[in-house]
Amino acid sequence: MADKTVPGVIRKLDEVVVNRIAAGEVIQRPANALKEMIENSLDAKSTSIQVTVKQGGLKLLQIQDTGTGIRKEDMEIVCERFTTSKLKQFEDLNSIATYGFRGEALASISHVAHVTITTKTADSKCAFRGKYVDSKLKEPLKPCAGNQGTQISVEDLFYNIPTRRKALKSPAEEHAKIAEVVSRYAIHNSRVGFTLKKQGEGVADVRTPPNSSTVDNIRTIYGASVARELLEIDHQDDKLSFWVKGHVSNANYSAKKSTFLLFINRKYSTITLYRLVDSSALKKALEGVYQAYLPKNTHPFIYLSLEIAPQNVDVNVHPTKHEVHFLHEDAIIEAIVRAVETKLLGANSSRTYFTQVMGSSYLIPPEHTSRR
Repeated sequence: MADKTVPGVIRKLDEVVVNRIAAGEVIQRPANALKEMIENSLDAKSTSIQVTVKQGGLKLLQIQDTGTGIRKEDMEIVCERFTTSKLKQFEDLNSIATYGFRGEALASISHVAHVTITTKTADSKCAFRGKYVDSKLKEPLKPCAGNQGTQISVEDLFYNIPTRRKALKSPAEEHAKIAEVVSRYAIHNSRVGFTLKKQGEGVADVRTPPNSSTVDNIRTIYGASVARELLEIDHQDDKLSFWVKGHVSNANYSAKKSTFLLFINRKYSTITLYRLVDSSALKKALEGVYQAYLPKNTHPFIYLSLEIAPQNVDVNVHPTKHEVHFLHEDAIIEAIVRAVETKLLGANSSRTYFTQVMGSSYLIPPEHTSRR
């Protein structure tokens, strides 16, 4: 029996174990890995992003973009931790103008999956393909045919962490989470064309054209029933230094499942990029507003893009970059709630109702009915 008074021996963990633990923190499921790769594609100025999956992304998770590509001389280290083209010193975090900045995403994926990268830059005569395991090239780069941009294939995700693999949902549920990520980025980045399909299937689960509009993409992905009931939100608050834009459903629309899309900015000079995040406090507050308008146990559609003064946003919080904290959070949430409530009240007061007489197809004009 172990002596409880004797402290345990502290040992340095093997580097392979350290990297695998770190990878498990950054990459928690296929949709999480895809989010990182989509952001890399957007950073590379892609106009088209195609995602192909097999078995909910566990067997294959592939992304193909039309971006700038990766230089051949960078391919050797592209999957190593803390290698990035976006950050040179800690102070650069104050002016970061890209989604990714730690150089952890590809490294993390390569520690828990088999990664193949095929890429071509505009000035390269051919594409190059590299295969990676544990962030290292398995063999020398191979020249191959290819268009400008990058294709990343992630195979057998979590093959070496069986407990993580077992903890995941069914392939169908993991695929649904992937579709959710693609859909949300497609709505927020309507200039970029997005496609998601299962390997071997001709029909896409998500398909949006390049240079579309936000409302058109909402219609394509979530349906006409929500697209025709949208209210535009555009509210600027100079005192709290924030600007919120987006689209929320009016009182005519309700759904059993809540749809809450929130993007928050990183701004540098004239460039503003937005990251997909969660805010349970904002979601709860807005759901509370809609309780007065919607049937019980139903929910609205909410898509908001929040721009806050750069000095008030902290992106350097968590490896997944999912948590983004900002100053004056309570006051900003209260102001957003007021803006949405004002919009709902305005729309509600101007709504016209026709009441159908029972047993008749005749509609009584609105001047003969009371507004509700």
